[in-house]
Order: sequence, then structure tokens, then C-alpha cells
Amino acid sequence: MTTAAALAAPRDPALGPRLALTLVALVLLWPAVQIAEFNPLTLLEPKNLSAMARFLGTFFPMALSADFLHLVARSALETLALATAGMALAIALGFPLAIAVSESLSISRIGPARGAWLGPLARAPVRGLLILMRSIPEIVWALLFVRAVGLGPAAGVLAIAINYAGMLGKVYFEIFEAGDTRPARAILESGGGRVNAFFYGVVPVALPEIVSYSVYRWECAIRASVVMGFVGAGGLGQQMELSIRMLNGGEVSTMLVVFLLLVLVADVISALLRKVLR
Repeated sequence: MTTAAALAAPRDPALGPRLALTLVALVLLWPAVQIAEFNPLTLLEPKNLSAMARFLGTFFPMALSADFLHLVARSALETLALATAGMALAIALGFPLAIAVSESLSISRIGPARGAWLGPLARAPVRGLLILMRSIPEIVWALLFVRAVGLGPAAGVLAIAINYAGMLGKVYFEIFEAGDTRPARAILESGGGRVNAFFYGVVPVALPEIVSYSVYRWECAIRASVVMGFVGAGGLGQQMELSIRMLNGGEVSTMLVVFLLLVLVADVISALLRKVLR
């Protein structure tokens, strides 16, 4: 009996707390499901299944005429350019804002000096700006810029730049904060300035994570640019919105395939960049 008890699997001591946390999560999730009026069984109703089948049936055959493929290729290139230009602007805005709010260069982190209380006071407005930029969705920014600069990709570029600059600034700041400050301290102790300590001690440590996250956000920008096209921000999304409005499912299916290829290309490029940075 003793041998059998010894061979029995030990009881997980954390089983009780895990079950309790799971139960609490389900209890908290139920009101959210009710407020959202989410009922997956609605999809299985006969009339809804019939409507979805009719809609998907319009996707075939795909539109493959030479003129339409040329239009889709041009729109796809516009989408790629829109996302890339928007991300370039976002990085140009987000990186200096992240430096402005970062405490990695602050007195409390890498060395004593006068006026330690001024840092948090000066960083507060910049933090507020980053919150404002990322709290408004890119599609809302696109609607605003469509009113300002008119229909076309320029509105999409500005929308991605503003929204993603807020996201990049926050994540870059967190990467700087989580990084090892010992190289920066060594530069300070050897007589280097605070700015040199940041750019030669903090940034090189954080650079692989910064590039990896930036590439990921570029992938997201490609997807977002298609969505923004539905509000007139140009690119593949705008052409897709026109085809949907005209109930031309064949054109929509062709553009969905092209969009899938765009995302695959972005994924391959990001994977290559991550390998290079390792």
C-alpha cells in the first residue's frame, strides 16, 4: 500500500487557487457577454446560414480580368506605401517622445544632479500627449484627416503616423525602462555626458526589441490601412469598399487573396529582419 501511494501522482497544491480564479473569471465574463449581446448560436440559425451561403457564393468565380488585376496591383502598392510611410512618420515622432518620457536618462536612474524634481514635471505633458495619440483609433484619425486633406492615401498616412506614434512611444519607453542601465552608468563614471550615456549605453541594449516591435507594428499598419480605406483613406480597402457596395463578390475575393499575400510578404520580411538582429 505504501508503494502504491508513493507511485501515485502528487496532488497539485495550486489546483484550488487556479479553479477559484477560473470561476471568478467566468463570473466576471458573463456580464460582458450579456452587455455585448453575444450569442454564437445565432450563426447556426437557418436563415442566417442561408444568408451567409448566398453572400459567400457571390465570391466565385474570382474577378481575374487584366484591367481589374492592374487596378488591384496598383491599389496593393498604394496600401504598402501608405503603411510604410505612416510607420516611418510614426517612428520619427514616437522615438523622440519616448526619449522625452524615459527615466533611463533621469537623475534617479543613472546619476545624481540638481533639480531632480523637474524631470517628472516635464515628462507629464509628454505622457499625456502619447495617451491622447494612441487612445483615439486610427480609423477615427483617418476620418478627421479625410475631412482635412480630402480622400486618398495622405489621410491614411497621417492617421497611422499619429496613432502608431503614440503606441510606439509607449512601448519604446517601456523597453528603455526595462533595459540594463549598467553600461550607461559606466559611461557616466568614465566622464561621459548624460546624452552620450543614453545613446551609447541604453539604446544599443534596447535596439533589438525596438526593431522587432517596429516591424510587428508595420505588419499591423498594413492591415489597418485596408480598414481605413473603407472611410476613404485610399489603398486596397477603398477599392474593396466600392466592390462591396456594388455587390461584386468576385472582385472582393480577388482583393482578399491579394491582401493575404501582402500580409504573408510582411511576415516573411519581419522574420528575416528578426534573424538578422539575433
